Amino acid sequence: MTEQEKTITEKRRGRPATGLGTLIGVRLQPDLLAWVDAERAKLDPAPSRPEFIRQLIEAAKG
Repeated sequence: MTEQEKTITEKRRGRPATGLGTLIGVRLQPDLLAWVDAERAKLDPAPSRPEFIRQLIEAAKG
């Protein structure tokens, strides 16, 4: 087999990277998380937690 014929694909765990943006992990205290969940539940359809937080940031940005 030549080098071109060899195809090795490594299976990575987790969601595939989009290559867009920077991942920021944020921990929320239970009271703040409860507020986030209550506010996003008011929307139809309810966005995911990350999407709701993105919407809050966009609204605050102006």
